[in-house]
Amino acid sequence: MKKFLLTILLSLVLCPLSLAVTGCGGDESESNKTIKVGTIRYMNVSEEAFNKFHDQQPESADMQRKYKYVFFESLPSMTAALLAEQVDELSIYETVADYLIMQNQRFERTPGEHVMIDMFCCAMRDDETALKKEFDAAIQQMRQDGTFTKLVKEYINNIHHAVIPNPIEMPTFDGAPTVRIGVTGDLPRMDYIRADGVPAGFNTAVLAEISKRIKKNFLLLQIDSGARAVALLSGTIDVIFWAAVANDLKLMPAEFDRPAGMIFSEPYFSDRIVHVKIKG
Repeated sequence: MKKFLLTILLSLVLCPLSLAVTGCGGDESESNKTIKVGTIRYMNVSEEAFNKFHDQQPESADMQRKYKYVFFESLPSMTAALLAEQVDELSIYETVADYLIMQNQRFERTPGEHVMIDMFCCAMRDDETALKKEFDAAIQQMRQDGTFTKLVKEYINNIHHAVIPNPIEMPTFDGAPTVRIGVTGDLPRMDYIRADGVPAGFNTAVLAEISKRIKKNFLLLQIDSGARAVALLSGTIDVIFWAAVANDLKLMPAEFDRPAGMIFSEPYFSDRIVHVKIKG
């Protein structure tokens, strides 16, 4: 009888301790659990190939969990999937994460994850080399004269995410060519579209400055994120904002989001990719 009682007591003591590793009666540890992560669809790779690439990468000290990535066409559909517990986390840019957390107190950052830094640029068709040179020259000027520092401070660093940004008026030039710019609204407050359908925020302010410098009219057109490459290559738009892998091709090959037929301007901004989850 004493031996039986000792066995019961030991099981009551040891089972809570084992929860940290396997869970009482569980057969999958937290470290081995596959985390479903929502991300905006990459243009030049399938979801299956994307996951296969990541499955083949050796785990590092700060990436111990196994991920399964799920592609989404837009930020709203991705956020809805997180709230419905169809995915466990979202992989998004830090500025977007800050915006989502401010908008919904149920969200929080996932700490301790390895992050990748992307550079932002403008994508154009590969026959628009003259337009690319004009954008590059304007971006270089804005970097040198402090315009980008001012815009980042005004529209990203010091912005309160509960405040709706004011519309930004594009310059107009009589008789000048019109460049059609695609905006998706899927990267608030970088690429942002207000509830009234008017583009605003950081990228819009950048466009207004580029327009002033190259003396061309910009027409902003809302484009679904999943159709951004098709819209550009088909000639529906002439320019669209794009993110380019910057510093670690082991985490993401550059060609994964660079469809053929495109050229890219000089980068004008960088941001970290982080994860967001529901609290608890």
